[in-house]
Amino acid sequence: MGIDPGTNILGYGVIRVGKSRPEYVAMGILDMRKISGHFDRIGFIRREVSRLVSEYSPDVMSIESPFYGKNAQVILKLGRAQGAAVSAASDAGIPVFEYAPRKAKIAITGNGAASKEQVCLMSSRLLGVDFAPEHLDATDALALALCHYFHLKSPIPASGGSSDWKKFIAENPGRVK
Repeated sequence: MGIDPGTNILGYGVIRVGKSRPEYVAMGILDMRKISGHFDRIGFIRREVSRLVSEYSPDVMSIESPFYGKNAQVILKLGRAQGAAVSAASDAGIPVFEYAPRKAKIAITGNGAASKEQVCLMSSRLLGVDFAPEHLDATDALALALCHYFHLKSPIPASGGSSDWKKFIAENPGRVK
């Protein structure tokens, strides 16, 4: 499950990892624009993400990390939204993985500065499902789930440390010549 946190609109996307490629399961948004209080929105996020976790029973959650911005209040609010979603996953015993927006865009489009529309188009192609442009927050969440999937499938160690290469070689002796 991927989560694109927000305090106005939160996107979610669910994929199933098949034998040959990831498969689309579901996506959607939580629209909080009619909820007036910030802390009421945070409670709503926690309750609804808990409901989604119960409904889809994901093995892992990937979530977008808050990115640097000029307005500290925006980052604080996004961090709270992220924390509410992470708390829901944690309560269910689901491991959470965090990805920067740029990393997810690179994983899906090959371009860290890709637009939401480009992410939507490539997610659509990767999953073999047509998505409408009004689902951009949800396709961003799908991109986060796909990013985690690609990260797991990559033979290149995430941290680049020598111990990771040793682990890779030990786990994949037939792939090393």
